[in-house]
Amino acid sequence: MPTIAVIAPGAMGSAIGARLSEHGARVLTSLDGRGAASRARAEAAGMIHAADSDLAAADLLLSIVPPAGAEELARRLAPALAAAPKKPVYIDANAVSPETLGRIAEIVAATGAPFLDGAILGLPPKPGTKGPRVYVSGADTAPALALRDLGLDLRVCPGGIGAASSLKMSYAGLNKGLTALAAIMILAAGRAGAGAALLAELAENEPALLARFAKGLPDMAPKACRWAPEMEEIADFLGPDAAGRQVFAGYAALYRHLAAEVGEADSAALIRFAAEAAAR
Repeated sequence: MPTIAVIAPGAMGSAIGARLSEHGARVLTSLDGRGAASRARAEAAGMIHAADSDLAAADLLLSIVPPAGAEELARRLAPALAAAPKKPVYIDANAVSPETLGRIAEIVAATGAPFLDGAILGLPPKPGTKGPRVYVSGADTAPALALRDLGLDLRVCPGGIGAASSLKMSYAGLNKGLTALAAIMILAAGRAGAGAALLAELAENEPALLARFAKGLPDMAPKACRWAPEMEEIADFLGPDAAGRQVFAGYAALYRHLAAEVGEADSAALIRFAAEAAAR
């Protein structure tokens, strides 16, 4: 029975942990400092709390945390990884820029553990669905292929460390960037009294976009606080593209606004627009 460490049991991590457990893996996680909701998700997913030394003894270690916590997790686990006689393959599957990933890779490399770049594209897996695409890149991706037999749609992204993360940044930039652009223009139209007219125009001439917004805006609202740092990572990814960096820094500010108390009215307005779009 393979042992897979999945950190942490958030919405994505717990769903992936459940998929792995269902396919026969022993799934470890860390509940240190986690709240009741995380503990309940972990228990429902069949994930077992373990000390860092036990996490470092797993066959594979999947880091699935918010972007701001990815480097911190690597630093936290570094002593246990360095002390482990048999090193796990450390897969960083977070929404971070190649620059951030490079720092994480250096931390893990110093412990002697193999490192792979990972990217998760899509929603958390649900029963009866194939689940998200999990891409990996790096010098030796063969150990990660075991995840295919454990129910994950594991794919190899050509290239070395940074290739999978670059794919994630590009895909998320298009996907979540489009949602941010929609939110900006829908709110502007509403402030100007043109919201109903915009809805009618989209229904007539851009029905596919309107259907996307009807689904995507309500999905975004509770996740805005997590999407903001991801937009900042995308801004870093854009490097010398000053205009692109400015755009995604603006998207990060938008998502922070929508996640804050001061943005509650705007979030509510977007959800109303989405509901009206869905009802057409």
